[in-house]
Amino acid sequence: MEEIIQKLDKYLSTLRPEYYSELNEPLNDTQLDKLEEYYKIEIPKDLRTLYLWKNGQNPNCYEAFVNNSCFIPLHQALYDASELTSMIGFDFEIENWWNENWIPIFQNGGGDSICYDLKGIFTEQKGQLIEFWHADNDRNVIAPTLETFFRKIVDFYETTPKDAFDEYFQIEKIENYPKKFILD
Repeated sequence: MEEIIQKLDKYLSTLRPEYYSELNEPLNDTQLDKLEEYYKIEIPKDLRTLYLWKNGQNPNCYEAFVNNSCFIPLHQALYDASELTSMIGFDFEIENWWNENWIPIFQNGGGDSICYDLKGIFTEQKGQLIEFWHADNDRNVIAPTLETFFRKIVDFYETTPKDAFDEYFQIEKIENYPKKFILD
């Protein structure tokens, strides 16, 4: 994961320097430990690696990091996850409309997120990425791991000419993904 992050850092700083300047400074291990303690959660190694690189993007920056979504600072992602979890059984009556094991690390600003799945809901693949749509009942698992997803982001930057780059690109063509689930 660290090698992929280093490549991504190089591409973002070169191909999207204005956006790169909007990325927040990284968290350190002490800050990550405090977030774990406060939210009573264990942050998996790959997710720690991501936030040891950069802690999301400036909240006043609305440029997309990936899939038309912003990269959310970890404290905000964990806060949002706790708020959504508190709605289970009240606002969210359908099982897995929201799940307490999801962390929304990318958000589109309209209530939809790409979440890191701590438990592997639907597939038992811990660390998978799942789409949460606030108004729709589909829950697509879009990548088996954070590393696979970031590898595809790096592939995009490696294969897309600079003059053809569009910040609203979608990461697709991950073998056997997405895995689609409809909630009843």
